[in-house]
Amino acid sequence: MAAPARYILVVAHTGRADSLTAGIQVCAQLIEAGATPVLSADERRDLLAADPSLGQLAVLGQDVQPDELELVVVLGGDGTILRAAELVRGCTAPLLGINLGHVGFLAESERDDLAKAVERGLSGDYEVEERMTISVRVKIANEVIYESWALNEATVEKSSRERMLEVVIEVDGRPLSSFGCDGVVLSTPTGSTAYAFSAGGPVVWPGLAALLLVPLSAHALFARPLVVDGNSSLAVEVLDRTGDTGVLWCDGRRAHDLPSGARVIVRRSPVPVRLARLHTGPFTDRLVRKFNLPVTGWRGPVGRD
Repeated sequence: MAAPARYILVVAHTGRADSLTAGIQVCAQLIEAGATPVLSADERRDLLAADPSLGQLAVLGQDVQPDELELVVVLGGDGTILRAAELVRGCTAPLLGINLGHVGFLAESERDDLAKAVERGLSGDYEVEERMTISVRVKIANEVIYESWALNEATVEKSSRERMLEVVIEVDGRPLSSFGCDGVVLSTPTGSTAYAFSAGGPVVWPGLAALLLVPLSAHALFARPLVVDGNSSLAVEVLDRTGDTGVLWCDGRRAHDLPSGARVIVRRSPVPVRLARLHTGPFTDRLVRKFNLPVTGWRGPVGRD
């Protein structure tokens, strides 16, 4: 009896030479191990153009459906991982990130460990970590006009460079403050090291169920970053007193225009993103490594803390 087919999605930024080379290497390794590499149609075309000997490449959505995938190997930085999470949204296949970018907080391994990481992925030698995501709704009056989701953040931003965006923010159905600003970041703990961090928000450990709200360049006495319970809801209303419009961005990838009077509501989503972890060290060590933080002089705990 033939062994069941093994489908591994490979997501690579094939417009970059290093990612294209890594994609060829990973596909060749998968084929040698008896697995079938699966790619988007565009990335399959790019890889075959660079190396025609890679003949056994399936196309996602045509030859193989997302729910047939065993694993997703992502070659690139956090942006490529966000794109991969979008491709397999709602599927059980975990994402194994190989960092070819810069900081790469979501990635699990670096380029030097590429072959070993793929080998461990094929053998199932990893643990799965579930990361909280958020559901995002846009309403006008009582009508839902747009729905999406995000792993890192949803951002309400001004659409006009010359003018501020006038908003009122809400927590758990109650108004908290109104102000003019460049925008508001509504983030998960995973996104606390991304846009929210750049805007002055706190770093939140990814295992914590929480939501963050971080104003962008707000003109207000009270416009501090907020951290609320993961079961709470956050909302941002675009006030119609100025006639200004805004734009909603989800993970910097999906955009929707916000007319005056639009209301953006963010809640915890029941669908997490699953990450394949090869290393189970504490998040503190990841922070130190990714941000190159100085820890000189630390002697460690003596006895029991």
